[in-house]
Amino acid sequence: MGTDNQTWVREFILLGLSSDWDTQVSLFVLFSITYLVTVLGNFLIVLLIGLDSRLHTPMYFFLTNLSVVDVSYATSVVPQMLVHLLAEHKAIPLVSCAAQLFFSLGLGGIEFVLLAVMAYDRYVAVCDPLRYSVIMHGGLCSGLAIASWVSGSVNSLMQTAITFQLPMCTKFIDHISCELLAVVRLACVDTSSNEIAIMVSSIVLLMTPFCLVLLSYVQIIATILKIQSTEGRKKAFQTCASHLTVVVLCYGMAIVTYIQPRSGPSVLQEKLISLFYAILTPMLNPVIYSVRNKEVKGARQKLLRKLSGFTSKLAI
Repeated sequence: MGTDNQTWVREFILLGLSSDWDTQVSLFVLFSITYLVTVLGNFLIVLLIGLDSRLHTPMYFFLTNLSVVDVSYATSVVPQMLVHLLAEHKAIPLVSCAAQLFFSLGLGGIEFVLLAVMAYDRYVAVCDPLRYSVIMHGGLCSGLAIASWVSGSVNSLMQTAITFQLPMCTKFIDHISCELLAVVRLACVDTSSNEIAIMVSSIVLLMTPFCLVLLSYVQIIATILKIQSTEGRKKAFQTCASHLTVVVLCYGMAIVTYIQPRSGPSVLQEKLISLFYAILTPMLNPVIYSVRNKEVKGARQKLLRKLSGFTSKLAI
C-alpha cells in the first residue's frame, strides 16, 4: 500500500475495550457516572475558589486551572467513548479524530507543566514564606499559567500535524480514542521521525517538569526536616500533601507510555492508561484537594451553611 491510501481514509473505526454488548452497557453506566462525578467535582472546586476570598491565592489560582484542564481532558475523550459503547458503527471522522488527538494531547501536556508550576509555588511557600507574596505576584502567576497552556497547545499542534500527514494502511484504531501512539501505528511508512518527535516532546513537556517537581520537593523536604516543632513540620507538609498525591498519580504512567514508544506497554495497557487519565485522574483530583485540604473543606462547609440558610428562608 502506498501513500495514496491517505486519500480514502476519511474516518477511523475505534475498536474500544470490548465487543460484548453486556460489557459495553455496563461500561457505559460506569463511565457515565464517573464522568458526571468528574464534572460536578471540578465545577465545585472552581465555584468554591471563586466564591471564597480566602482562596484567592496563587495556589488556588493554579488549582482552578488544573480543574479546568481535568474537565476539558475528560470531555475530549469520554463523551465520544460513551457514544461508541452503544453505537453499532463505531466510526469517528478524520477531522474529529485529529481534533480529539489535539485536545487530549494538548491538555495532558498543559497538566504536566501546571503541576511543575504548582510545585514551584509550594517550594516558595515552604522555603521562603516571608517573601511568598512578593515572589508569587499576580503577573508571575498569570505568566506561568499562560506558559503552561501555550507550551502544551503548541506541542499538541505540532504532533497532530505531523501524525496526520502519515499515509495510513488501515482505518481500524485498536484503542478507546484517537491516542497519539495508536494513530502512529496505522502508518504505512517508517515512523522513526514521529517517534523521535514524541521522545523530544516527552522530554520537554514530561520529563523536564517531572525533574523540576522532584527538585522542588527535595528542597521542600530538606526545609521541613529543619523545622524543630512537630506541629510546624506537620503544617508544612499539609501544604504540599494534596499536590504531591496528584503528582504521583499523573506522572508515572505517562513516563512509561511515552518515553519508550517502541518498547512501551501493550495495547491493552495503553487503553487502561488512557482510561486512567480520562476518567480516574480528573475524578480523583477534586476529591484529593477536598479531603486533604483544610481551606477547601472550610470553603465547602461555608457554602453549605449559606445554602442551608437560603433554603430555610424559602421554606418559611
